[in-house]
Amino acid sequence: MRKSPMQRSILLLSFTSIFCAAILAHAQAAKPKLTLDEFFNSVSFDAVRVSPDGNSVVIGAERADWDQQIFRKELWLYRTASSSLVPLTQSGHDSAPQWSPDGQWIAFLSERKAEAADPDADEGKKKDRNKGGAQKGKNRDKDKDKDVAQLFLISPNGGEAIAITSGDEEVHAFAWSSDSKSIYFATRQPWTKDQTDEHKKDWKDTIRYRGDERGDQVFRLNVDEALARHAALGSKEAPEAEKNSGATPGAVAIARTPLHIDQLAITRDGQRLAFLTSSVSERQEKVEDVELFLVNLANGAATNPPAESAPIRLTRNAAVEIGMEWAPDNRHLFFQVNLGSAEGKYEDPQPRLYWVDAVDVSNSKLETDASDKRQAQRWFADYPGEVVSYTSLPDGSVLCGCRNGTEVEFVSQANPKAAIVKREGWHGAYERPDAAQEQSPGQNKSPRIAFAYSATQRPTEVYLADGVDKLAQARPITAFNKLFTKRDLPQAKPYRWTSDDGTSVEGWLMYPPGKFEAKNLPMFVFIHGGPQDADGDHFEADWYQWDRLAATAGWLVFEPNYRGSTGYGDKFALQIVPEMVSRPGKDILTGVDALVKDGIADANHLTIGGYSYGGYMTNWLITQTTRFKAAVTGAGAVENVANWGNDDTTFDDAYFLGGLPWQAPDRYRSEAAIFQIDKVRTPTHMVAGADDVRVAVLEDYLLDRALHELNIPADLLIFPGEGHSLDKNPWHGKIKVREELKWLEKYGGVKAAN
Repeated sequence: MRKSPMQRSILLLSFTSIFCAAILAHAQAAKPKLTLDEFFNSVSFDAVRVSPDGNSVVIGAERADWDQQIFRKELWLYRTASSSLVPLTQSGHDSAPQWSPDGQWIAFLSERKAEAADPDADEGKKKDRNKGGAQKGKNRDKDKDKDVAQLFLISPNGGEAIAITSGDEEVHAFAWSSDSKSIYFATRQPWTKDQTDEHKKDWKDTIRYRGDERGDQVFRLNVDEALARHAALGSKEAPEAEKNSGATPGAVAIARTPLHIDQLAITRDGQRLAFLTSSVSERQEKVEDVELFLVNLANGAATNPPAESAPIRLTRNAAVEIGMEWAPDNRHLFFQVNLGSAEGKYEDPQPRLYWVDAVDVSNSKLETDASDKRQAQRWFADYPGEVVSYTSLPDGSVLCGCRNGTEVEFVSQANPKAAIVKREGWHGAYERPDAAQEQSPGQNKSPRIAFAYSATQRPTEVYLADGVDKLAQARPITAFNKLFTKRDLPQAKPYRWTSDDGTSVEGWLMYPPGKFEAKNLPMFVFIHGGPQDADGDHFEADWYQWDRLAATAGWLVFEPNYRGSTGYGDKFALQIVPEMVSRPGKDILTGVDALVKDGIADANHLTIGGYSYGGYMTNWLITQTTRFKAAVTGAGAVENVANWGNDDTTFDDAYFLGGLPWQAPDRYRSEAAIFQIDKVRTPTHMVAGADDVRVAVLEDYLLDRALHELNIPADLLIFPGEGHSLDKNPWHGKIKVREELKWLEKYGGVKAAN
């Protein structure tokens, strides 16, 4: 039969489509699979800062240094004029960059050694050193052989980095003055050499658990004077009197607090300084330790402080505040709440964003507590998900990286009562937004926005957009993770099921490469921590989030966003109270049932694992069912009383369990795996940081002891020097995942894919 021209076109189009699809499939298949070594060479970003004029971006990048056995933290500079990305620092210990308001300097923190005459200590010239690092936590010893974080300056035009602080105590936080002539910084209240010697004479090596704690001081340092002193000193030793003082020479104390200072921020008009506090022990034991305070810098105090000022307390709530930033109006102070509530009694809804009006107390010389007059106002109150990150824009509006289900999208709001506007962009996850800020009248406002972005098959990079309305046209300005685009990465999609009580629950399914939407697959249930978090369309490659390696090894990875997860509304997040593990556990098990019933998961090859709260849930679930052939767990509690006492964030534990241990003893017992541990039949692999104070390593020893008593196959790895986040030595995380994959293969019955 003769074909019409239209039929011939359709036939040609069909043939072309089939041919193109075949080529695409061949190209995809031709990509090699991701290896363990490649996976752990990923680069992450801990800072994205746009210059005041919008023409440059400084980026904090972190990667593993296998020879030095550290995570290298370095700063990079991108210039829009040349579209070039160049290394700004190379010591391996540099973080927290901040532009001076005039754009002439970049200040940052570093734990490098600060020898004045050593050119190799500065940028462009590599000299490897072992990381000393400030010891976090209680009773930090002023050991002269250890490097503590000091404040450095470097010009964006190049040259050597210059240390401008040199005290015995680490710099906790810093902020530029509005005129760029001074830097304010916070350290623990310094001791003189005589005070230190007297303390050692009396107490030797005894640790006074609370008696040795002391609060912080805020200092002001004139930048020109600090630079002049650095130039004059050259290679000479500092005068003995300066070394014995314990403080940075030339630094003037302007305020003090009995608490620890986590963050400083100064208004653009230079009139007010705010600081955010936490416990001096760095353990969240009392919610009132975490608050916002104000210091008045007006009436000449900013240029020549006559005496220390009494801080004014701005907040008194049941919240853990983070992410403090002044609004462009110089009146309001933004802050996020990631635990607790800024509006009433303690509860743990999804993380939120607020601001507080600080202007009408800023001129008070007598008032030291204005918290009863401060009414925090919530932004994005009608948004269904959580505020993950944010930045204020020069016009006074706010851009939010907000989680909605499995996506983290950009939305904006002009003021707390205005409509929420979704900004059109890509599917995936937007993080760390930052915008150029107007610093003085008449200065040009740049609409540029920088941010980190990723999706399941798009590794994380930093992007630059010419405005919030041009996100879809944003261009990448880094390519550190380009290798991942050349590998056969897993594909993923959302999955929904109905839990036992009729609630709809969502999760994320990551398929082995080349098996997208295949059936009857061996499955690894990978449980996120938090519980305030969610899995979805983003890219992560580290010891904590290794779903891509598991999928590459042949597992269908099921990542459930159980009750307690964020992105699904406050009601959903709060429904784990007081059933801290049993309620999420039912959500997870019904999800497994649904996947088996739908023919997606193979009921004979089910495994499970997670870290932190994910480890807590894993420990619980292997007491509830014997269907999992293997389990891998890390830093997860098995009981609740000691875990509450040892945890450095105890507010949420007591809240989730309905009270303190002596208030709800039955719940502390019923929601603990240890009292049902005799039901376990699952071979279990365990990991822990030896110095973990979030979930004490004793919990892992307890689980290991119980499994050993029950003759259940088990293995426990302890990583020396590591806390909860395994951020000291990259080998520890790599060994962790390597052994977890072997455990899943050995007991789960699935051979690793080649």
